[in-house]
Amino acid sequence: MIDISTSYMGLQLKSPIVVASSSLTGTVEGVSKCAEAGAGAVVLKSLFEEQITAETAALSEHADDYSGYGEAYDYLQGYGMELGPQQYLDLVSQSKKAVDIPIIASMNCDSGGRWAEYATKLENAGADAIELNVSIMPTSAKEEGLSIVDSYLRILHEVKQKVKIPVAMKVGPYFTSFANFVDRLTHDRAEAPAYSVGWLGKNKDVGKITWKSADGLVLFNRFYKLDIDVDNLKLIHGQPYSSPTEISYSLRWLSLLAGKAGCDLAGNTGIHDGRDAVKALLAGAKVVQICSTLFLNGLEQIGVMEQQLRDWMAEHNYENLCDFRGLLSQSKSDTPEDHERLQYIKLFVGME
Repeated sequence: MIDISTSYMGLQLKSPIVVASSSLTGTVEGVSKCAEAGAGAVVLKSLFEEQITAETAALSEHADDYSGYGEAYDYLQGYGMELGPQQYLDLVSQSKKAVDIPIIASMNCDSGGRWAEYATKLENAGADAIELNVSIMPTSAKEEGLSIVDSYLRILHEVKQKVKIPVAMKVGPYFTSFANFVDRLTHDRAEAPAYSVGWLGKNKDVGKITWKSADGLVLFNRFYKLDIDVDNLKLIHGQPYSSPTEISYSLRWLSLLAGKAGCDLAGNTGIHDGRDAVKALLAGAKVVQICSTLFLNGLEQIGVMEQQLRDWMAEHNYENLCDFRGLLSQSKSDTPEDHERLQYIKLFVGME
């Protein structure tokens, strides 16, 4: 009998098909529909750091009046932070009661400090895990690459210190040395930050820190696309949905990192049908996250993909996902160089 159940960050899933963070998972009704459609787990719509800071700013717009009254200003800050996420906490707790699949809360953040305290509240509300959706845009010419990496490590470290549930990082591919970044992100290690860390004191020499590692890594975050309306001379949103061709970059890094990263891997971006899911699993993913295909084809696409996965497994005589997961990863290849240069050579030189 074919079994498509799997584990992800220690959570037991009946299917490797996970609904990614989006408006589809922004209500209890939406979460319930995803579960009914067969999802193995859902990642809730993200709670954005900007939501919290915006409400805090509104409450403390006269903060300058309290410049000499630290406690009064701290109270305003604390009140705004407490008020902001209440509906999200309700979404977590009510979703947990409504379905029997893992509920993964999502935090979209680009700083640390008190923001990390929400992780504890999410855990107490019943979240089975937390996904940190971090997308720092390095637009300042004065900010060097290593400081960006330290920011990711710091955000993960601070959240991991607060909770006992698993924590995944959803990241983009735009790092100078992505393999090194992942190695630092997915293994506990004691090392000094490359740059001074203001969160522990401005320009303070903190020595070595035992960075906490991620339990899961989602490859890749698909950033919002920018376009230009040439008729009205204004910036507009680009194509919101991924295309199947976008899976190629995720596949390459899934296959390169499988068996080397110190955590479970989730495939994301460009996964539209069951064959795409098979590709990601062959590359080494534990689960796949889908979003665009659900907007384009409806929630019934979850069941379609799972049946396509089962049909492929039956055709190739596989009974469990572990029978073929990572089969085409670099770590299991007799010709590991194929994952790095072969396609380039074949395309431009015609080498067979």
